[in-house]
Amino acid sequence: MRQLFQQELADLKDDLVDIAQSVEAAMDRAVRAFNQSDVQLAEEVIAQDHLIDDAVRELDEQAIAILARQAPVAGDLRQVISTLRISASLERMGDLATHLAQLARYRFPEKVAPKGIRPTFKEMGALDLKMAGLVVALLQDPNPKAVEEIRDLDDSIDALHLSVFETVLSEEFGSGTATVVDATLASRYLERFADHGVSISKKVLYLLTGEWDPDSAE
Repeated sequence: MRQLFQQELADLKDDLVDIAQSVEAAMDRAVRAFNQSDVQLAEEVIAQDHLIDDAVRELDEQAIAILARQAPVAGDLRQVISTLRISASLERMGDLATHLAQLARYRFPEKVAPKGIRPTFKEMGALDLKMAGLVVALLQDPNPKAVEEIRDLDDSIDALHLSVFETVLSEEFGSGTATVVDATLASRYLERFADHGVSISKKVLYLLTGEWDPDSAE
């Protein structure tokens, strides 16, 4: 029975990594759709969002079944509970990639971001993709170093997010209301994607140490 239980835990971990990789792929397509005004890529992200949702639901059902059948304790219990919480963050990250793709689709053939702040959005997108890759790596091989790298990335993304707000709200910004709203939403989606990456890192650190860090971003 113990061997079967350990295999079930290993399967949970593998499935979580698969979902994280799907989220990384979705954000990659969403960022390219946003930056390049590629409606085909945007439609792919939107159409496939349910696949991430379905995978998360199946994973959660497996985790709940393990809780009911095996009644795990100590580190094993932390792993199952952390899996449930991490899967929720991954699902939200997938949703945010979809929201970004929807902006690209709605504004096609125009680009969502005005020319003056496109480099900022490209940088935010690149950092989000780097974070998504770190989340995958962290779930494959939990370690404190990756946790710190994710938090450092989040600080950079937060600074870029603030710069977008300052730009679009300045008197010198000459675009209309719709452009301001679109740019604000896009920046918020990219910033929240990173926040969920930090949230996952916080939960992995809890899994490693058994201690909750109340000062890390949620």
